[in-house]
Amino acid sequence: MAVSMKNVDSAFQGAGQKAGLEIWRIENFCPVPVPSSSHGKFFTGDSYIILKTTALKSGALRHDIHYWLGKDTSQDEAGTAAIKTVELDAALGSRAVQYREIQGHETEKFLSYFKPCIIPQQGGVSSGFKHTEINEQEHTTRLFVCRGKHVVHVKEVPFARSSLNHDDIFILDTKSKIFQFNGSNSSIQERAKALEVVQHLKDTYHEGKCEVAAVEDGKLMADVEAGEFWGLFGGFAPLPRKAASEDDKNVEPSSTKLLCVVKGQALPVEADSLTRDLLDTNKCYLLDCGIEVYIWMGRNTSLEERKNATSAAEELLREPARPHAHFIRIIEGFETVSFRSKFNKWTQKTEVAVSEDGRGKVAALLRRQGLNVKGLTKAAPAREEPQPYIDCTGNLQVWRVNGKEKTLLPPSEQSKFYSGDCHIFQYTYPGEDKEEYLIGTWFGKKSIEEDRTAAISLAGKMVESLKSQAVQARLYEGKEPIQFFSIFQSFLAYKGGLSSGYKKFVAENTIADETYSKDGVALFRVQGSGPENMQAIQVEPVASSLNSSYCYILHSADTVFTWFGSLATSVDQELAERLLDLIKPNVQTKPLKEGTETEQFWSLLGGKSEYPSQKIGKEQESDPHLYSCTFSKGTLKVTEVFNFTQDDLMTEDIFVLDCCSDIFVWVGQQVDSKTRLQALNIGEKFIEQDFLIQNLSRETPLFIIMEGSEPPFFTRFFNWDSAKSAMHGNSFQRKLAIVRGGVTPTSDKPKRRVAPSHSGRSAVPEKSQRSRSMSFSPERVRVRGRSPAFTALAANFENPNTRNLSTPPPVVRKLYPKSGSPDSATVAAKSAAIATLSASFDRPKEVMIPKVSKVSPEKKPKPEADAKESMIAMSNRIETLTIQEDAKEGEAEDEEGLSIFPYDRLKTASTDPVTDIDITKRETYLSSVEFKEKFGMTKEAFYKLPKWKQNRLKMALQLF
Repeated sequence: MAVSMKNVDSAFQGAGQKAGLEIWRIENFCPVPVPSSSHGKFFTGDSYIILKTTALKSGALRHDIHYWLGKDTSQDEAGTAAIKTVELDAALGSRAVQYREIQGHETEKFLSYFKPCIIPQQGGVSSGFKHTEINEQEHTTRLFVCRGKHVVHVKEVPFARSSLNHDDIFILDTKSKIFQFNGSNSSIQERAKALEVVQHLKDTYHEGKCEVAAVEDGKLMADVEAGEFWGLFGGFAPLPRKAASEDDKNVEPSSTKLLCVVKGQALPVEADSLTRDLLDTNKCYLLDCGIEVYIWMGRNTSLEERKNATSAAEELLREPARPHAHFIRIIEGFETVSFRSKFNKWTQKTEVAVSEDGRGKVAALLRRQGLNVKGLTKAAPAREEPQPYIDCTGNLQVWRVNGKEKTLLPPSEQSKFYSGDCHIFQYTYPGEDKEEYLIGTWFGKKSIEEDRTAAISLAGKMVESLKSQAVQARLYEGKEPIQFFSIFQSFLAYKGGLSSGYKKFVAENTIADETYSKDGVALFRVQGSGPENMQAIQVEPVASSLNSSYCYILHSADTVFTWFGSLATSVDQELAERLLDLIKPNVQTKPLKEGTETEQFWSLLGGKSEYPSQKIGKEQESDPHLYSCTFSKGTLKVTEVFNFTQDDLMTEDIFVLDCCSDIFVWVGQQVDSKTRLQALNIGEKFIEQDFLIQNLSRETPLFIIMEGSEPPFFTRFFNWDSAKSAMHGNSFQRKLAIVRGGVTPTSDKPKRRVAPSHSGRSAVPEKSQRSRSMSFSPERVRVRGRSPAFTALAANFENPNTRNLSTPPPVVRKLYPKSGSPDSATVAAKSAAIATLSASFDRPKEVMIPKVSKVSPEKKPKPEADAKESMIAMSNRIETLTIQEDAKEGEAEDEEGLSIFPYDRLKTASTDPVTDIDITKRETYLSSVEFKEKFGMTKEAFYKLPKWKQNRLKMALQLF
């Protein structure tokens, strides 16, 4: 039954309607909102209710309610906080997870809301305590003990030598200096986290203006800072062993027990194993896990039954062995991952739609009470196409695995993959200050295990040759991420295989070789979001392979059909036409709309049959979760890092970022080499164990990322500062430098690396290598960078910050911005030089290419030379270098690297069509004059238009 809404406190009006943190303090048995400026300030004599609202990618809002009890709070205030928490949950539709937090024993999730820490202050409302701003002249020296690797538990202890020990980290906050004492048994990560507390104290109580000193346990008076530290304690003396305290008592691990609450009594549930089927929607249960007790409330339980369950849980927590254990209340249908993980088998029964209905009823009840319910019910946002988050103008090389070797594919074949083969690809693209590398393995659905093992080994050697500074990807056919398709742009997946392993497998098992033949019957499903990301996937040539949401290409020898499903979009039809030029170029096709098929069409597919209309579901990216990992003797242990930031990535550790659609394994620079080699195994083990219980596919894309080489599609999950990942030293040393300096120190930026050749060839792409940004044809010439000499000369004119990573490098004629010099003579000279240079680029290059053998040695200009002559000489040198560079690359450009043809030969209905051009970019072959005549605008203005407007204009002019 639904919880009654008549007694919902008005203080909760509008709560939880948007993402963020909301806090109420219990004052006179009523919740009073705490202003955001005071969030994180807690008093030991008070009780608080904290609501954390998180916006999920699905568009829904997730709520976590915590009620925090100070060590000096009264029983009445604590009871009020518990009751008001139930009211707040009711106002949110009875879907929130509720936590009880005890001062000094808070959950990591709770502490993550208030990074780096909370430091409760003495006093409270009931004692009449009023907080006063700390006066610098009245600064009180305080000693804090810090514990925790991912979040920091901070507790003030007596300022005495007896408080110190070898196991923990202590912070001594004096008027002029903050000392951090690192116990000899503390870890590097704990020391680094404690420095965040030091920074917090420095900013909060010293206005960021005080010295910071680090004192290592064991350093005596010989160290200046150590001597100063010990002097404050009256001199050095050996530290005693750490005395056991209430805080250090751990609950002994015990088996998980399920208890059913009947009339306020918790009765054991007898079962061989824990399964979801044991939970009845009409009852409440306790799941006793020792340190924590879960209260599971069925959807059909009454408010009284829920109160009885809470009382039973509190009774369990009164046992002497676990005074600081906490309980978590969960409503049926919204169980947490940690709760579900306690069961041997979990099958979700309650649909979310039930909750949405309940949420609507809650909104109606609140509305009748005159409360504002705007935003209480949320509509799911429109689904957006995933973005690749990678520069698509780089260089691509692809190999096919043959036994224990790999064979480099020519550019015209590198986008053609086979289901029976394994492939390796290396993609090199420009990063912020160096070349970045993505090395991946692609496993076809029918590839053999020997080839997969060889592919992993070969790719690993390629990564090692780049000093492990490349991102490594492990991909399976049918589960490729958007980055993969974006760097290939046009991708063809054929049936069968060409590798020796596949051929051997077919022969040994006496099965039919289904390798694609251009003369046989073949059916391709067309998919993708645009010309920069399109695929043709060969499927079984039967009618049941069709789908109303897609377009298909069917051919038998020179008979070609294009089939457009009734639910396919105009973009799908465009992609079908483009891919047809790759599969069956220069062959007349027969377009068919769904419902207008011919007998010949059905005959090629073996006759009519039913087929689906729903689009094939893709794994959607979920809200990311970060885990710290330890891997020992084949066992993987993970700890979730809540509300993570870049600072949580410790250089000594390995972390896994789980986005459901992709898994990233991040390896810190300080991780030992033996563990580093296990990164791929850690990722595969993580997928196998499926910690989020989200039915992860074993074929989920897996990326291995080394610290300092993080790609944009990883850093987008953080507020990323590349300077931090480029720092040297361990985590403590890095953060100490930041705390002392106040800014992130930058290390020397590495120079761009040159990718080594893995096939005995030069790593420079062949002349026929295609452009990643301008062409969809395998034969298109790739746009290349300029030589270092040209870059050095052009640096006087070019603004290096104007580069847009999502577009190709700028053409030479745009290198020179307008000069801002006040000297008119210089301006005139430079303008003349630029005009001369620009005009020279507009002329056909074959007329201008000089013979290198006739280039005379360059003479130094005389000091009295005219400025204009000097600038023209500079222009000529740049022009010569440009031409020589282009000649080396085999490029023959006009204004955009293309030949010029008349409009009549470029249009699709031409009687004398041009051959050997990129048919997807016909308009680029028009001269500037004819382009403006036809389109009514310049090329520059045209390419600023939205893509759909460009396509519409091109279709009108028969150039599409």
